[in-house]
Amino acid sequence: MANKIPRTPVREQEPSVRATNFEEVCYGYNESEARIEASRCLGCKNPRCVAACPVSLQIPRFIGLINDGDFAGAAAVIAEDSLLPSVCGRVCPQETQCEGACILGVKSEPVAIGKLERFIGDWGHTTGSVDIKCAPFNGHKVAVVGSGPASLACAADLAKAGYGVKIFEALHKPGGVLEYGIPEFRLPKQGVVAHEIENLRKLGVEIETDVIVGRTVTIDSLMDQEGYQAVFIGSGAGLPRFMNIPGENLNGVVSANEFLTRANLMHAYDDSYDTPIYTGRRVAVVGGGNVAMDAVRTAKRLGAEATIIYRRGEAELPARREEVHHAKEEGIEFNMLTNPVQVIGDDNGWVKGLRCIRMDLGEPDQSGRRSPVEVAGSEFDIECDVVIMALGTSPNPLIASTTDGLETNKRGCIVADDNGATSRPGIFAGGDTVTGAATVILAMGAGRKAAAAIDAYLKR
Repeated sequence: MANKIPRTPVREQEPSVRATNFEEVCYGYNESEARIEASRCLGCKNPRCVAACPVSLQIPRFIGLINDGDFAGAAAVIAEDSLLPSVCGRVCPQETQCEGACILGVKSEPVAIGKLERFIGDWGHTTGSVDIKCAPFNGHKVAVVGSGPASLACAADLAKAGYGVKIFEALHKPGGVLEYGIPEFRLPKQGVVAHEIENLRKLGVEIETDVIVGRTVTIDSLMDQEGYQAVFIGSGAGLPRFMNIPGENLNGVVSANEFLTRANLMHAYDDSYDTPIYTGRRVAVVGGGNVAMDAVRTAKRLGAEATIIYRRGEAELPARREEVHHAKEEGIEFNMLTNPVQVIGDDNGWVKGLRCIRMDLGEPDQSGRRSPVEVAGSEFDIECDVVIMALGTSPNPLIASTTDGLETNKRGCIVADDNGATSRPGIFAGGDTVTGAATVILAMGAGRKAAAAIDAYLKR
């Protein structure tokens, strides 16, 4: 029976080798491996995996086609709902979404849905055979602010429905967090991100870079002067948070957002680029999410001894299990139940250490996670040259502050309903700019919902 077949393992670079380079960690499936893994799918009549997918991929359909060897058919099925299969197959937390809902996972291992999605996405890159049909232009123009996952998903659905769509991106390359936030060893930029964005251009979507909405143009000028009848704001959450502890203004304290942007968008991983970045000999990364794992593994590859500092235990780490596993394999040190209280500097104003305190886990907080409590008298110092704060991000306030009547909450996030509608008619928002920092796939789901809502709004 299909469910007796063990999950097909994925080939990876050896940890000792990959910790010194920025080449992709996982190699993905080849054709025979993909078909073997696809044969494990039970083809459920009421697939729980589809309900658990934020973009509602028709998972049993595309996996069934892989099993039949019809890769073009599988690619066409995925393209109905997503233009980013190679991205999502690499970075989505499948273990808590589609794979977490797979019925095989009850008594065995779930189908490797993410790895199969990646296989089809990569197959489409090499064959160029995915042909997506768009409705004729319907006379309506929609502006999209930002070019991250929410914006890309929204723009794709609108373009397929016949809208004239233009994306305005503040940086010099499109992709948002896919381009500046996620390291090359997890998500190749040229081979994956650029290719999938090019598929969006093939739908007729225009992308203009180096445009700061709120400065270069405003939301109101786009609507009143440039003829856009609706606007989607998917500008993400790029404003970093800090701890506000003594010494945090010392040289060598940086946000993970800045560190990863320099490493990824500015090619610090490539010796042919003269990118200003400093890692010193020892790097301490404060935080336990995926961004913290990306930062600490990047620092390791740039030649530093790298350590995670996290105030809860390993069971509470919010990062994906796969990323934690890979980090440990690569020699990353984990200081759990530890919280910084001061950054220590030398006489020249540079970081030389981090004073920390041990923590215990107390009663659950409002989110249900056990709250960390300081252990009195347990302070100790960690030697380091650089401290990277990976404590989450919030939206840049520029757009909200230059758009009258656009409601925000106390965290600076734009207030929007479940369909992305904001307090201003014709203005929609989704992704991290509404929720705060979350996942790529949740942002894409929000972008798709907003596209449907924009379509309904303009057809009234």
